[in-house]
Order: sequence, then structure tokens, then C-alpha cells
Amino acid sequence: MANYIHVPDEAPAVPKIEVTVDENDYRPGALRLMKELKPNWKPSEIKMKFFTDGITNKLLGCYVGAVMQDVVLVRIYGNKTELLVDRENEVKSFRVLHAHRCAPSLYCTFNNGLCYEFLQGTALEPEHIRSQPVFRLIARQLARYHAIHAHNGWVPRSDLWLKMGKYFALISKCFKEHDRLSLEVPSPQHLRKELVWLQQILSVLDSPVVLCHNDLLCKNIIYNQREGVTAEALAAPAPP
Repeated sequence: MANYIHVPDEAPAVPKIEVTVDENDYRPGALRLMKELKPNWKPSEIKMKFFTDGITNKLLGCYVGAVMQDVVLVRIYGNKTELLVDRENEVKSFRVLHAHRCAPSLYCTFNNGLCYEFLQGTALEPEHIRSQPVFRLIARQLARYHAIHAHNGWVPRSDLWLKMGKYFALISKCFKEHDRLSLEVPSPQHLRKELVWLQQILSVLDSPVVLCHNDLLCKNIIYNQREGVTAEALAAPAPP
């Protein structure tokens, strides 16, 4: 997990559209975005498909016509997810990966989300990634991620422990509010001890700091028989 990401000069600029999309009444906001991104689309003809697999973010596909061919994905950030995810680094990571042909095109950001290209393919299930041809493709794609130099000559430093410290600061309140967590999850004190142990063990390994996905759920891996697999950005790549 690197503390600095350099976006190549040749990477396309990503516009910011001053729109807020209500996740409970998403069509008006999504139409305003399509007016900017797809001005030739008639609002009355725009269809929207809600994808339900996301855990925190909401994902919406906008398209016209009978089939989902030219689709704009609208990702609406989950409530308070900015406490966990550095949104500026998320966009930088997306642009870097796209410049290296490892992610779809990022069309824009808006006040509480972003819009990007839809990748044709199948979102994988656990049984798919057990297939040797598929898991070899996944490993090859991740190796491409890890080989990207996104630091402009700087020696990258990890901010893993800093981020973990921030997460622990956030979970203290959750433990107080949810009895179930107290019953089923080790205490914050126990988890902090484990974190200290991990830091002591891992910090001396001198493992290289590389660009990584950080949200590699099965559903975030898109398989296309012609193109292979893509660890779909951002779900897109999370910041490294």
C-alpha cells in the first residue's frame, strides 16, 4: 500500500460534475449525469439497471436500446465510506490502471460517486475461480497490476499501518453500539495486539510496495472469453 501515486501525464483528464445522486431516488441525478456524458441520448429512452451485489456502494447501469451494449456505470458511494476510502487516491489509482490497460475508462466524478465504462463479461463466483484456466488468468492480471510503477521515480513507502490505525479508531464506536460484535468478534484490545504482532513480523521482510487492488471479491473480477479477466476497477481498483 503506497503513500504516493503518480498519474501519467498522458492519462485523460477526468471532469467533475456538480451532481448529487440520491441512492433512494437515483433516476433524476443519473439523468443529469447522462445529459453531460451522453448528450445524444433522449432522457425518455434511457434505461437503468440496478446491480445488487455491492456491499457498501450502489451500482447503476445506464443505457439505451434493447440490449446493454453501450453502458455507463454510475457508482454511488455508500454512506460514510469516505471515512475508510481516500476518494482522491481512488481516482488516481483508476486513472493509472486505465493508462496501463488494466481498468475501464473513467468518464467523470460527481459529488458522491463516479461514472465509468461497463466491461462486457461475467462477474465470477467462487466456483469459477477454482478453475485452473481462470485462476491462472487472474494471477497474470494481478501480476500486471503489481508491475506498474506509479511513483515517478520515488521509492514508495507503505502506509498500511497508518490506515489500519485509522480503521481501529473508527471501530471503537461500533463495538459500543452493536452487542453482536462484542459477542462474535475479538475485542479491539485483542485485535490491536494482533496488529502490533503483524507489524513486527511483516515490517522486517523488506517486501516490495506495489500497486494492488485491495477489494478483490469474486464479483469484482470480470471474465470475458475473448479478452480474459479484468479485476474490475473500482467495483474498481481501491487505492493502494
